[in-house]
Amino acid sequence: MKVTGYRSLTTAHDWGRPIGDANGVMPGPHTDVHVLILETDGGLEGVGLGAHGDIDRVFGAVEGEDPRAVPALYDRMIDRVFKTGHSGATFGAIGAIDMALWDLKAKAAGEPLWRTLGGRDRFVPGYASGLDIALDDDALVGLYERFADRGFSAGKLKGGRDLGHDLRRLEALRDVLGRNSAHPALMFDANESWNRSQAVRFVSALERVVDLAWIEEPVRRWDAAGLAAVRRGIRAGVATGENLTGLEQYRPLLDADAVDVVQVGNVWGITHFLRVAAVAHGRDLPVSPVAYHANPVAHAAVAVPNHLAFEVQDLSAPIGLEVDQEFQDGGIVLGDEPGLGIRVDEEHIRAVRAADPPAATAGPHVRPGRAGLRLVPDGPRPDGAQPVGAHRDSAYQDDAHRDGRAGVPARSR
Repeated sequence: MKVTGYRSLTTAHDWGRPIGDANGVMPGPHTDVHVLILETDGGLEGVGLGAHGDIDRVFGAVEGEDPRAVPALYDRMIDRVFKTGHSGATFGAIGAIDMALWDLKAKAAGEPLWRTLGGRDRFVPGYASGLDIALDDDALVGLYERFADRGFSAGKLKGGRDLGHDLRRLEALRDVLGRNSAHPALMFDANESWNRSQAVRFVSALERVVDLAWIEEPVRRWDAAGLAAVRRGIRAGVATGENLTGLEQYRPLLDADAVDVVQVGNVWGITHFLRVAAVAHGRDLPVSPVAYHANPVAHAAVAVPNHLAFEVQDLSAPIGLEVDQEFQDGGIVLGDEPGLGIRVDEEHIRAVRAADPPAATAGPHVRPGRAGLRLVPDGPRPDGAQPVGAHRDSAYQDDAHRDGRAGVPARSR
């Protein structure tokens, strides 16, 4: 069996609600989902998910090769771009190909990938996470009640802009998940929107009221000293790693003793997850995958000894994809369909795509200009008025950089 070519499709996920984080909110309830299909001369096809715009830089490393040699082909792709670098979009393409190769390997064996990887149990412990910063209180409770109906007793909120607002929502989440546990696990994600002193102040204030299992990405992903400082200043654990693209990017954080929960993005592939999990295990640290559509890395999570919990962001699949998994007992129950268990209806995807334009690139994917530089939180003013800049991407007037007072917070004038 040899890899002969590939096809790319773009479908969408309909969240049915606003989604976003401290950096912004998507302009609509849809997000793009990129699908890669690897073709072989034996008729089998492998499915990978995630943006892969740089695929032509690395596809030559797998073309004509037996797809079952996945780890070797992964290294071959990395080596193909070793001079120019493999981060960013290139690492995304490597991840999508890697997923498709593992899908092919398991399909060739006639078994689900979790079996191929040595998993003993098809159940993947998880936690609920709704990309929920734009939801009002009632919608937030309604969303997590649906997760609670599936047995979830752990959940993660997006926040970091308004302390009072976030405290109220964390207490509501605790009450909802309390249906399934006397001590539900609460996590909080700031999405790199703070500096280290902001993070310690904000989290310390939260911890006076609620018990947090971890704070996620309190500062920039590469800031080993900052993450270590936050870790020393709070009770909660520090979780990070979803945006790191390669083992070498984890090394400074691990050496600085800056991480309690090592996270891995689904979109970076199966092999990357397995290697990060092994490195984390060598330091007695747990690993936790950050969710992506169809949760492909869940198949690998059951095969490592230090998997903690898998993020579940939604209970439905993208348009045109059928996924052989269920959500029960607070986690993911993997099925028996060979490979990743993802079926792609290409005709349906093309028909829907033709009638619906691509989703806009905005919201949480674009970092605000003043992220990490706010002196005053974005909560409501004592007079009840909207904070300055409430309808922009930060709490600062854009014209501060045009009227001779660049860098001066609008509310401190």
